[in-house]
Amino acid sequence: MENRDRRQTVLVVDDVPENIDILSNILKPEFKVKVAINGRKAIEIAEKDMPDIILLDVMMPEISGYEVCRALKSSLVTRSIPVIFITAKGDVEDESMGFSAGGVDYITKPVSAPIVLARVKTQLAMYDHRRMLETMVRERTKELHETRLEIIRRLGFAAEYKDNETGMHVIRMSRYCHLIAKKIGMKEAEAELILSASPMHDVGKIGIPDSILLKPGKLDDDEWQLMKEHPRIGYRIIGGHDSELLQTAATAALTHHEKWDGSGYPEGLKGENIPVIGRITAVADVFDALTSERPYKSAWSIEKAAEYIRNESGRHFEPRLAEAFLKCLPDVIKIRDNFGD
Repeated sequence: MENRDRRQTVLVVDDVPENIDILSNILKPEFKVKVAINGRKAIEIAEKDMPDIILLDVMMPEISGYEVCRALKSSLVTRSIPVIFITAKGDVEDESMGFSAGGVDYITKPVSAPIVLARVKTQLAMYDHRRMLETMVRERTKELHETRLEIIRRLGFAAEYKDNETGMHVIRMSRYCHLIAKKIGMKEAEAELILSASPMHDVGKIGIPDSILLKPGKLDDDEWQLMKEHPRIGYRIIGGHDSELLQTAATAALTHHEKWDGSGYPEGLKGENIPVIGRITAVADVFDALTSERPYKSAWSIEKAAEYIRNESGRHFEPRLAEAFLKCLPDVIKIRDNFGD
């Protein structure tokens, strides 16, 4: 079996070979040691190999240790690596410059082996603790994000159960939204945001009486006016929040019944005045509603619903999005097959 050296790595940077030998001999019994004889090489090794800590001489030709440290701290790749300055310059002013450049400690020459080892171990322990805390924060943030996503999905299901007992509509239409977003060239993070936020588009249905929502026949004028309030109700349910996810979900709830030609509701927005999440959700929502059975209608065929999307391009739907959706029809059909009611 391969025997891997799991010791932590120290990068020693000094332009004097004798100094490198002294530090290497001190460190090698407990650490892996890499060396660089100038600042440029140190930066190259740090970016490539990501040592756990760097011992850096100050007085070097071409690039000083201070300049090297500033370069390391300005890079997203190497900024977190702790740097200990090793130098004969021990004045308070020199130490202050080292700390200002981003160093974490300052050891003066001639070096003492116990001091070097103690300082390196202390900084590595602090570095490891910081990385552990950062990992815990990332994991907790991920957990909170996933919890928020699940709440959004569940609220979307709750609204959908009002007139579709399986709740699969929100799963299908959110995936259609993702297809459209990717097809028009959105970055994956933006497309994922739309996928995650769009299930909340109809949460305002919670505020609509069942007598209206489940009515098998045509709504009268008063009933229709009340029905048209569900986007605003949904927007109020989600509320104002700093979270980009919830802001996007609230916008989807408010604007998914707006139409490209301005004839939609509740605000009568037109064209690009309709937020893109609302424009995308409109296409996906209408298609899935048309191809699903409801108390007041039978399900349309895929072909008939696709023809409706095509005919409403430029009226109900933004032409670019209608075209993108129709180009995704093979994938749309797969989603319908996988997530049928």
